[in-house]
Amino acid sequence: MTPHSGYASGRPGFAELFGALPVAVIVIDPDDRIAHANAFAEQLLNLSERVMRGQPLAAILPPPAADDRREGGFAYYDAEIATPHGPKIRVDFVEAAVSDHPGWRAITLHSAATTRGLAQSGGGARAASGAAAMLAHEIKNPLSGIRGAAQLLGTGELTTLIVTEVDRIAALIDRMQDFSDTRPLPIHGENIYPLLGHARRLALAGFGRGVTIEERFDPSLPDAAINRDALLQILINLLKNAVEACRTERNPRILITTAYRHGMSVAAAAGRPRTPLPIEICVTDNGPGAPADIADHLFDAFVSGRPEGQGLGLALVDKLMRDMGGIVQYAREGTPEMTTLRLLLPRATL
Repeated sequence: MTPHSGYASGRPGFAELFGALPVAVIVIDPDDRIAHANAFAEQLLNLSERVMRGQPLAAILPPPAADDRREGGFAYYDAEIATPHGPKIRVDFVEAAVSDHPGWRAITLHSAATTRGLAQSGGGARAASGAAAMLAHEIKNPLSGIRGAAQLLGTGELTTLIVTEVDRIAALIDRMQDFSDTRPLPIHGENIYPLLGHARRLALAGFGRGVTIEERFDPSLPDAAINRDALLQILINLLKNAVEACRTERNPRILITTAYRHGMSVAAAAGRPRTPLPIEICVTDNGPGAPADIADHLFDAFVSGRPEGQGLGLALVDKLMRDMGGIVQYAREGTPEMTTLRLLLPRATL
């Protein structure tokens, strides 16, 4: 049961084929412990194979309706599973015995989230790009007026903030006007904390007034490999969504957290090496979350849980994260349940 290359030179072996399977797969040994997990399983469960290997299955992925499991096989469709070390997931859980290896089993987890790889060229993001390009010209004209009006107000912290943000948005729109450009974003090693602080101040000074925005940071977090403007745009989008989601709560609350996820990596594409994504930023709110029928499609363009929503914000977040080599995930987790948008980014190279 050890993955190895058993083919002639130039042909993929078992390890490569197992890693490239377009569905999450976990192999269980006769002691009910995890022996192997492929790249899609790592991404779905937010854990690396190295961390999962040797752990009891129930400690990583509690099987749904465990009393109904049978030795020959088991299937449970549209199961909601609260994973101990990651977000709650909704999957089709299928377990099958491995022929000629008594006690060994393979589990497949079918979920829309498992198909959102780093190198996915999402149709939702492409549609959002086209819409953004059409809107760009119309948006830049009023931005110029806002900038001019702000300068007439004179000097001051809020005036400086307005001018700075108008200039940043104008620069972003310049790029959005040619969203079909496949050139990579310029990526640099950056300390993310000044960006987090700036995004929080923007929220509290404008759309987030009256909402508690807490911070819970890992003080030892290293620099991340990011594009500064892209990450700031992502953070503002997520904070704005969080504010709108929890505004009607009696005590609206948003939490920004950071963490270093040791061993976290995902496959960039089938047959490609895994990419470490240890830098985690979470924006969590105590709102009701997305409706269940659209939760698996939040990052598609024109999908929104709000009647007035345009459904472009999260599609843009997904596109910008992939441009930086990272991923974004949605989850309902914790007790009581809260909504989390999780950003996973690569660490800056030394």
